Amino acid sequence: MITRRDVLSAAAAAFAAAQISPRALAQPIARTAHILTGFTPGLQDGLARLVAGQMSGYAETIVVETRPGAGGRIAVEAVKSADADGSVMLFAPLGFMMFFPHVYRTLRYHPRDFTPVSTVASTPSLLTVGPRVPADVKTLADFVAWCRANPKQATFGSPGAGTTLHFLGAMLGRTAGFDFLHVPYQGGGAIQDLVKGVIAATIMPIGSALGLVQSGDLRALATTGPRRSPFVPAVPTVREAGYPSLEDLTWFAFYVPAKTPAPIVDKLNTAIQAALRTDEVKAGMAKLAVEPDAIAMEDFARLIASESDRWKAIVQATGFVPTD
Repeated sequence: MITRRDVLSAAAAAFAAAQISPRALAQPIARTAHILTGFTPGLQDGLARLVAGQMSGYAETIVVETRPGAGGRIAVEAVKSADADGSVMLFAPLGFMMFFPHVYRTLRYHPRDFTPVSTVASTPSLLTVGPRVPADVKTLADFVAWCRANPKQATFGSPGAGTTLHFLGAMLGRTAGFDFLHVPYQGGGAIQDLVKGVIAATIMPIGSALGLVQSGDLRALATTGPRRSPFVPAVPTVREAGYPSLEDLTWFAFYVPAKTPAPIVDKLNTAIQAALRTDEVKAGMAKLAVEPDAIAMEDFARLIASESDRWKAIVQATGFVPTD
């Protein structure tokens, strides 16, 4: 078991090796620090900017850069190759570390190339249906029955093939005994086609469809969290609906290159925790329909390992063939 004394001892050793003085640590680590995200502007980018705006004292200026492409891997590879001085960090879903190794044959990085600093927020996913599905389908059980009776219309959209949300849909079809055809999208295309009736359902972060659910344009049937979401409290969880194997959260977190000195990692972690305590970040997260969720560094590393094992089994069970 890793104790606080172990962590402090490791930090002291790294501090001495890096020859960084306490006075230096009290100053910003750089004139400009960069936070890289792997997708086009949206939830992830907005969340990164929200937290960065309150990380006072870490750097004189913090710039959030989107580096979309290759399912987010371009941003990850860029941070892996960056100087390990705390001036470049990655902000990404946990899946980049615990999930991608199981869906890509070749990755140009390994989770050990990074030091996990802190999670900042989590969100369950929302199974939502649109006008393609009859109005009398009001529960997940109703939807499963409709999909079995209408196999050619049983389609769902997600942010892309080989994502955790893709596999949640595949698991639903596999568990409930029907063919659930996946339609991959980028950006907000899935929600747009759901409203138009092009596809029957989507599995997306709550914030992606919340406004349309609240207006009545879409119907939310279940959330994947371990408890009901405060943003849609009337919507049951997948466990309540009889599908506990679909329970899942998406975490968003900060990482730095693996060789970043421990004192700098600690300084970044301190800045992140301070930002999460501000009213500005709490209110901003509520608007994005995510909940603050900070996990200690040592627990964060264990979470990555346990989630990696879980998703490896899920990917193998679906028969998915890893891609390049």
